[in-house]
Amino acid sequence: MFSKEQSKEIRQQFWIFFDKRYPRKWLLYNTGIKDVSLKFDFDTKKAIVGIDSTSNDEIYRTYYFDKLLSLKNILKEEVSPNLIFDEHYMLSSGKFITRCYLQLDGVSIHNKNTWPEVFDFFNTYMDKLERFYIEYKDYIAS
Repeated sequence: MFSKEQSKEIRQQFWIFFDKRYPRKWLLYNTGIKDVSLKFDFDTKKAIVGIDSTSNDEIYRTYYFDKLLSLKNILKEEVSPNLIFDEHYMLSSGKFITRCYLQLDGVSIHNKNTWPEVFDFFNTYMDKLERFYIEYKDYIAS
């Protein structure tokens, strides 16, 4: 078990090493659409890359989710056939969001031996998600 402080330090190390290995500016929150973001997530059980709609207003969340669903075939072709579409994804905080994502299981941020696999997963699939998002941003926003 790791203390809260040790866990925080390990997380910081992961993101520092990831940034050194893939030194680029990721789109992430700078999507140009309020409450829509591209997301990296890595915890003690899984790693995730995805497109989230985090609005507190369910109508907006559903609207953006429906836009992504209408592009589902393109997303699966351009990003991965294993994409998961979840209209009611619950964050650890208890907040509900919509999320279109890929998940890598069997990895842990506390296990540095799994980091290279996560680095590659993040770089490969976030790049594909960003390219998709940039191409279809106007449609998603309209």
